[in-house]
Amino acid sequence: MIENQKHLFQLPEDIHYLNGAYMSPLLRSVEEIGIQSLTQKRNPTSIQPKDFFETGEKVKANFGKLVNCPAQQVAIIPAASYGLTTAVNNLPLDNGNTAIVVSDEFPSGYYAIEKWCRDHDKQLKTIPAPEFKQGRGEIWNQRILEAINQDTAVVLMSTIHWADGTQFDLKAIGQKCKENDAFFILDGTQSVGALPIDVQECQVDALICAGYKWLMGPYAIGAAYFSEYFNNGVPLEETWVNRSNAQQFSNLTQYVDDYAPGAGRYNVGEYGNFILLPMFNAALEQLLEWGVANLQAYCEVLSQPMIQFFRKNGFWLEEDAYRSKHLFGVGLPEGMDSNEIIQRLQENKIFVSIRGKAIRLSLHLYNTEEDVQALIHVLDGVLAEKS
Repeated sequence: MIENQKHLFQLPEDIHYLNGAYMSPLLRSVEEIGIQSLTQKRNPTSIQPKDFFETGEKVKANFGKLVNCPAQQVAIIPAASYGLTTAVNNLPLDNGNTAIVVSDEFPSGYYAIEKWCRDHDKQLKTIPAPEFKQGRGEIWNQRILEAINQDTAVVLMSTIHWADGTQFDLKAIGQKCKENDAFFILDGTQSVGALPIDVQECQVDALICAGYKWLMGPYAIGAAYFSEYFNNGVPLEETWVNRSNAQQFSNLTQYVDDYAPGAGRYNVGEYGNFILLPMFNAALEQLLEWGVANLQAYCEVLSQPMIQFFRKNGFWLEEDAYRSKHLFGVGLPEGMDSNEIIQRLQENKIFVSIRGKAIRLSLHLYNTEEDVQALIHVLDGVLAEKS
C-alpha cells in the first residue's frame, strides 16, 4: 500500500485537515510550478504560439488516462457549471420527456437540468434518498434504476453523493440508461482523482469535473469528457482558440466554420491559461503517479479506527459497499448538535464540513493516524459529557 504523502504538501503541522472535499491543499510541486508560470509573463517574448496549446493537450491526455477516454474527447473548462450546462444544452429534445436527478444534488447540476426542463416542457424527477438507516445505499440505487424507463431523456447526477459519499452503481445505471436511450451525465468533482472510474465501462455520455478538489489543481479550472455524440454540438461561447485554424496565428482572420476535433469546441476561451494550466497538469501527473486505486485503499485503512468508533457509539454510517472511502457522511446520535460538534472540532484545529444532516469527513494521502485519533478524542469527550 502507498505510504503517507504529507511531505509533498505544506499543511501546517498543528492542524488536522479532514476536509479535502471542500478544497484540496496545493501540492508543493503544484505551487512551485504556479510561481514559475506567474513569473514567466514578466517577459512575454518567452511565450510562443505553441504555448497556447501544448500544455492543454497534456492536461487532456492525463485526464483521459484517469477516466479512460481519448484526449480528443476532453475539454478544458473553468468550472463544473460550465461543463454541465454545455452537456445539457446539447441534449436532444425527442428522446424522452423526463430528466432524473437524485435528492440534494449539487446546485450546479440541478440548476442546469431544471432550466432545461423548464425551457423545453420536460418533467424533472427527483429520486429521494432513504432516511439514515440500514440498507440506505442499496435502496437508493434500486430506486434510481427503477425510475429509468423509455420516457427518460437524461439522468444527471454526481458520481458519488457530494454531501455524504454514498456510492452509486454507475455501471448498472449507465447500462439501464443505454437500454432506454437515455443520456447519462455525471458530475465527478467529488470523486474523480480519488475513486477509479471508467467512462467506457459505465457508458457515460459526459463527465464533468472541477479541478480544485480531488484533482488537486488550482481554483477556476477543470476538465470534462464528452462522448462522440457531442462532437457536432453547440459550444457555450465562440472563441478563436477552438477553431480548426487556431494554431495558424498568421491566418486567424481567414475565418472558418469548423472547430478543433472531438470535444475541442467546448474548451473555455483562453483555456491555455499560462498559470493555471501548468499547475493543473502537475497535479494530474502526481495523481497518475500515485494511482487512484492506491489513494482509495489508503483512505480505507486509515479510516478504520473512526469507522469502528462511529458504529460502536451510535453514529450513522453508510454500509461499506455503498460508502466511498475518501469521503463519507456521519449522522450524529440523538441529542448531539452538529453546530456544537463543529465548534469543538475547530477549537482543536480539526477541520470538517457539515453537509445536509451529516458531518462530512474527507481524507487523503496527507492525512495521518494522528488526524484520525484527534477526531475520535474530541467526539469521545463530547459523548462522555452527555452520558
